[in-house]
Amino acid sequence: MIKPSPEMKPIFSETKVKEHEDDYLIVSISRNEEDKARELLKDLKPWSSITFDPDEVSLVLRDHDWSEFKGDFKDFNEEGPYRLLTFDIILDLDLVGFLSVVSGVLAEEGISIYAVSTYLRDHILVKKEDADRANIALKRVIEANG
Repeated sequence: MIKPSPEMKPIFSETKVKEHEDDYLIVSISRNEEDKARELLKDLKPWSSITFDPDEVSLVLRDHDWSEFKGDFKDFNEEGPYRLLTFDIILDLDLVGFLSVVSGVLAEEGISIYAVSTYLRDHILVKKEDADRANIALKRVIEANG
C-alpha cells in the first residue's frame, strides 16, 4: 500500500472524504463553441467546473445539468457517469504529494481518477461503478494514519 510521508500523516488523519450524491459527467466542448459555453453555463451551481484551455473547454458537471444544455452544442465528447469525491480538508498550496498518495492508493485498486483542484481543496472523479471501492481504499489510508 502507498503510504503518506511522516509529514503528511497528520493531514491524512484529519481528512474526510465526501461523496457527492449526483452522477457527474466530464465533457469536452470544441473551442469553436467557447462563447456559447460561456453564456449558457455561466449560472451553473456548485459543484461544477469549467476550464478553458487552448484546445478545448472542459466541463465537470452534474448529469442532469448537462442534459439541460447538451442539445445546444454540436461538437462535444462526454464520459460518465462519475462520482465526485471531495477531500474535506483545507490543503496548503505548498503541500507536496497529497494527490500522489491518493492516486497511488487508487491505482493499486485499478481505479482511474480525474483530479480537479481548487484553491482550498482537492477533488477526484471516479467511475460510478468504482466509487464504493475508492471510498473503502481511501478510508483505509485515513484510518491507518489516524
